[in-house]
Amino acid sequence: MAFQFMPGATAIGISYVNGVILASEKRVSYGNFVVNKNTRKTFSVTNRVGAACAGMVADMQVLVRQVGALAKIRKLETRRDVAPNSIAKLMSVIMFERRFFPLLTQVIVGGIDIKPEIYTLDPLGSVLPDEYASVGTGAEMALGILDDEYKPNMPEEKAREIAVKAIKSSIQRDSSSGDGIDLLLITKKGPNEESLRL
Repeated sequence: MAFQFMPGATAIGISYVNGVILASEKRVSYGNFVVNKNTRKTFSVTNRVGAACAGMVADMQVLVRQVGALAKIRKLETRRDVAPNSIAKLMSVIMFERRFFPLLTQVIVGGIDIKPEIYTLDPLGSVLPDEYASVGTGAEMALGILDDEYKPNMPEEKAREIAVKAIKSSIQRDSSSGDGIDLLLITKKGPNEESLRL
């Protein structure tokens, strides 16, 4: 019955014409117990790449710190920004190396290189590219909104509106999700973080 105590959450990623939006709700819960109501699950990895998670937040924090440090070293070696697909592949390798004692987190990596890119990773490191994605216990509700309303090359305002609507939808139906929304917008100018109270 250990699965009852797995953490729940909802996180989404959407690509739009000038960048990507990563969004998550703020609640951390184990089973029926709400541990915290104000936790950030969106992270800047570099100036052009971010990540959002569902699952064990501690595992994601360790993964982001490790990948962020390796990305800084890579940037010093090559003298250019590390591409989103390289960050996703690096996370994938680290997660696969830990497959016998996995990092219990689902990850969405999003960023901009030549064009906006979104990748979904499972706890064993599978990398799936897409234009939008959702992970966590509220993913089904969020994907219902995303499947219906997503259009390629949307303007930022519309993408932000859909991201907020998708997270609100999951909050209404998933008891493991709630207590506000964190948004991370990444463009060529860099990351921009925002929090919304509900």
